[in-house]
Amino acid sequence: MTNHGPMNHAVLLFGHADLTSFNHDLAAAYADGFTAAGGMVERFDLAALQFDPILRHGYRAEQPLEPDLVRVRAAIERADHLAWVFPTYWASPPTVVRGLVDRLLLPGWAFRFDGHALPTGLLRGRSARVITTMDSPAWWYRLMLRSPIHHSFGRATLRFCGLAPVELTTVHGVRGLAAGKRAAWVERARGLGQRDGARRPQPRPAGVGVAALPAAEG
Repeated sequence: MTNHGPMNHAVLLFGHADLTSFNHDLAAAYADGFTAAGGMVERFDLAALQFDPILRHGYRAEQPLEPDLVRVRAAIERADHLAWVFPTYWASPPTVVRGLVDRLLLPGWAFRFDGHALPTGLLRGRSARVITTMDSPAWWYRLMLRSPIHHSFGRATLRFCGLAPVELTTVHGVRGLAAGKRAAWVERARGLGQRDGARRPQPRPAGVGVAALPAAEG
């Protein structure tokens, strides 16, 4: 299926340090599907980026962005769609994903306080896809843990910043997943990429996500 309308531009944020991992296969298949549908993908391997993952002063003081973060920020500003692929550790994204979120999704760029109970999301006009793997069985993740990635990352992070729709795909029981089932999941990721890549880009609200943030010197 090919998108004959405006090109859909995705930023793929890969949050696993091992490029031989199952997560890598999922990310590569998703990107292949997205481009097969007529879209364009910019991929960032987060573990290879050079940046301090610690938000040193909270929001009290500016912490200049390193060059790699400036590149990711610029790519997100160009993008129609953000795709995240990472393993779930301890019911949360890995450190490199959390570090990127803490350093990059900042007030004044990703959201803005307007005097209301909740801020205004400044990344509106962009959709998101999350693909995450975990050893936990589905029943444990959903019933006992109450779907933490869906709530903390999908709703309280991505949707908080204005991204919509935000769609999450969870792969459970990875430790015991047979080769055939892994291959089936890879093909499913490819299909998700095709579906997302064929989607028409959303209209971009004027003045969204354009505030300048300081860059690190040197």
